[in-house]
Amino acid sequence: MNTPSLRLRARSGEKLLGVLLRMPNEELIEMSAVAGTDFVVVDGEHGPADGVALRQHIATAAAYGITTIVRVGEGDHGAILRALDQGAQGVLVPHLDTPADANITVQATHYPPVGRRGFATYNRAGRFGTVDRESHRARLSDETLLIGMIESPAGVAAVAEIATTRGIDGLMIGPSDLAAATGPHDVPVAEATRQVHRAVAEAGILRMDIVGTRDAASAAFSAGASLVVFNLTDVLMRSLSDVLSAPR
Repeated sequence: MNTPSLRLRARSGEKLLGVLLRMPNEELIEMSAVAGTDFVVVDGEHGPADGVALRQHIATAAAYGITTIVRVGEGDHGAILRALDQGAQGVLVPHLDTPADANITVQATHYPPVGRRGFATYNRAGRFGTVDRESHRARLSDETLLIGMIESPAGVAAVAEIATTRGIDGLMIGPSDLAAATGPHDVPVAEATRQVHRAVAEAGILRMDIVGTRDAASAAFSAGASLVVFNLTDVLMRSLSDVLSAPR
């Protein structure tokens, strides 16, 4: 459980690479760790939101010394508490459309005085009650990473306020949702993307990008991303399609 703090590493300027995977597949976490990933994002939004399986995935990642971020479902603040109590170092929260959404998410993620998250040390994150309470509070204040997702024209319009919300460490665009939600009278996706990236840079917070290729990852880092994540399903399906296209 003594994995390096992803939040502190990113804030210090380190460029970090991760993978997004859906449960249940602990072996993919192990394989990603062996391959050299810095972190994993376990998808509890579009994947099964099974708390027992999630705990197993977090423990597996920790055994390999890598960090887990959990993507929770929209508005599922109870899932934020459970993921962090089980030892995830951060959460990725979808559909922040307004400053109010951002504030509510901060309240659910952080202990007082920043937020209102329920306090306990008898969970896995508190080493089952063996840690000093104040040290635990201070450590999680330093290490808990909160990344919000901008996935709609409303979120783009409010991004400057969302990005400056105290307790929001960074933002990531959800490209598929943003494209699906953008209508003919909205700011085009390319310009919306630039607006979000400008707001992130001006606020001095972290930028997370989701990409599909190594070249795209390099480009994202060069453009200002601190954390880049591959959709592992996409990577595996393209690899499978490639190898299965061998002549017969």
